Amino acid sequence: MSLAADTRAAVRAHPFLHDSLRAGVLNHAAAAEWLLDHDPDLEGDPDAVATAIRRFGGNLEDVDHADVGASVSMRSGVDVVDRAAIVDGNGRRNEDGENGQDGDTHPLAIVGDVAVVPGGNRTALRVTGSVAPGVLGHATDRLRIAGIEVRVCAAGGEAVLLVVDRSAGVDALRVLEDALTTVPGCGAGSVVE
Repeated sequence: MSLAADTRAAVRAHPFLHDSLRAGVLNHAAAAEWLLDHDPDLEGDPDAVATAIRRFGGNLEDVDHADVGASVSMRSGVDVVDRAAIVDGNGRRNEDGENGQDGDTHPLAIVGDVAVVPGGNRTALRVTGSVAPGVLGHATDRLRIAGIEVRVCAAGGEAVLLVVDRSAGVDALRVLEDALTTVPGCGAGSVVE
């Protein structure tokens, strides 16, 4: 591949650089130095890499922000348990499951080997509406930046369920509500023809 193609691949491999380039806030020279230090597949002169980054950015769609029209609700008192405690191998409810709920362990969500169930010291946040993968990524990034750890994340249809520690529930609700009003364009940042 050419240096330009290698540089485009390197930028795409690091979404924070790609998004910054689309937003027009990326220092091309600093990005070139960073990529040459952190991407073993990219080799070249820093000035040539910076030029390739600048040219690539000139062909990307600009980032626009939008309100996605989703809503957030919160439910305190949930827990994350082993799925086997809730559902047997045939997908039937396990009435003698653990969690001290006297058989009332109907899950709010099942994700891989875990289930989110009523009873516990965590908070579930349900986002409904236009929650495409780009929206989910933006929301979880905003929670990460706010220092809020997401314990479980499940998505299906037009709903997302996020589980955080109870003490972070109200802050997570505020972050999510704000994040949903400022979602960067959910397109792939494709090259303008």
